[in-house]
Amino acid sequence: MQPSAEDKPRWWIWPTILSLDAPAVAVLWQLLLADAASVSLGAPETLVLGSSVWLAYSSDRWFEGWRVEPGRIRTHRHRFTQRLRWPLAFAWAAVLGLDLSLSLLGLSHRELKAGFLLLGPVVAYLLFHQLLHRGSRWRPPKELCVAVLLAGGAAVFIAARPGAHLRAMAIPLAIFALLCLSNCALISVWEDEVDRSHGQTSLALQFARGAAFSRILPWLLSALCAAAWICAGEGSRAAAACGAASGVLLGLVDLAERRIGRSLARVLADVALATPAIPLILRALR
Repeated sequence: MQPSAEDKPRWWIWPTILSLDAPAVAVLWQLLLADAASVSLGAPETLVLGSSVWLAYSSDRWFEGWRVEPGRIRTHRHRFTQRLRWPLAFAWAAVLGLDLSLSLLGLSHRELKAGFLLLGPVVAYLLFHQLLHRGSRWRPPKELCVAVLLAGGAAVFIAARPGAHLRAMAIPLAIFALLCLSNCALISVWEDEVDRSHGQTSLALQFARGAAFSRILPWLLSALCAAAWICAGEGSRAAAACGAASGVLLGLVDLAERRIGRSLARVLADVALATPAIPLILRALR
């Protein structure tokens, strides 16, 4: 069981409990990717992405809370979802209705088509990872799946825009995908006991060197992003700088995790991915 000091969640953990952290990160990177691709997005694209990511994350946690016995729950976010299962199901249905309405009213035909193409892999992930092959050691690591789906979500509406410079977006998109992988991989190391208790597999548990790889990845990514900043064109430099900064921050959080605890480390790992807020704010102030 968790220590009694963690029985009541602190204020700073509530964005994670409410599944608001991943949508915020996805939206920030969507806006940065749009800049790289020389595309201007409207409010519908941003709102649909944010609500869609929330729906996916909250669905994943809802199924987790449904499958795991109350005595085996080890995190605030899963305990919250389990205790308020049906109110959250109604909230999920309301957000789904809003998401569909925004999609039908605010997105172009191309954007709708692209979004529905991405919906299939998302549903497949939830189906296979939560219901069919939940404990299998041979399934693709959930961290890799989440990274690919988040990167796809951030890029899907941009790629559907006529005139989007997709080549210019390639490096920033790869950086975001690798950051998501690094974030999820580190969390799998910190929460290995959680995954064991919940009957889940993870990168850290599936592979003998998964934990070591996860801890090296943010520093390696920072070095790659620094090289990309030197070699890349103007459109990719902001993403490269954000990637380098996020990689360093993730590495530092990992070094501090044993001292600050996994709950705070998880929150800070998500904050570390929010570095696009800086260039976006600077651009808005010009």
